[in-house]
Amino acid sequence: MNAITVLLVDDHLVVRSGLRALLGTQPDIDVVAEASSGEEALEQVQEHSPAVVVMDLAMGPGMDGIEAIRRIRGRNGRQAILVFTTYDSDADIVRAVDAGAMGYLLKDAAPEEIFAAIRGAVQGKSVMSPPVASRLFQQLRNPDEILTPREAELLSLLTEGLSNRELGQRLFISEATVKTHLAHIYAKLGVETRAAAIATAIRREGMR
Repeated sequence: MNAITVLLVDDHLVVRSGLRALLGTQPDIDVVAEASSGEEALEQVQEHSPAVVVMDLAMGPGMDGIEAIRRIRGRNGRQAILVFTTYDSDADIVRAVDAGAMGYLLKDAAPEEIFAAIRGAVQGKSVMSPPVASRLFQQLRNPDEILTPREAELLSLLTEGLSNRELGQRLFISEATVKTHLAHIYAKLGVETRAAAIATAIRREGMR
């Protein structure tokens, strides 16, 4: 039986070393490479073609985990990608799954949970920490809960074609505050432009 090959991606050496040692106790799991950044992760995937990539989300300057997942998927990689992070916000969970993550584990997961997630991933099973699974289910049922009430209001007003100044006047807030809210909305929705945010808003209205 061939061992499951794994790439560890985390900018903290201590985390990678600890995880490598932990996975090394399992005869059917083989850590073949490590990466400390999103950019390095892409190189290691290309070189080693691991079966599973265990990916952190925040990795300092440069490419973050979400973008790395998206790019690996864009290359039609066959790798199953498991997020392994301390970040458990609704927006992070949704963005990771949307980018193509197979599973989402928190760093306080039990060793048995990590082993099971890696083994399940190569079989095409989506594995998530119980609290993450519960929150994702709630988000899928109520997508607007990702946004704060003010952000949801601002997103709705975007469909009227208002400028940042006009949005500020309508909501009695400064243009700087409008820009801050827009940045949060874009991040939570996983979009990069005003047009994409508007398209998302229109699509949501059509689903009501």
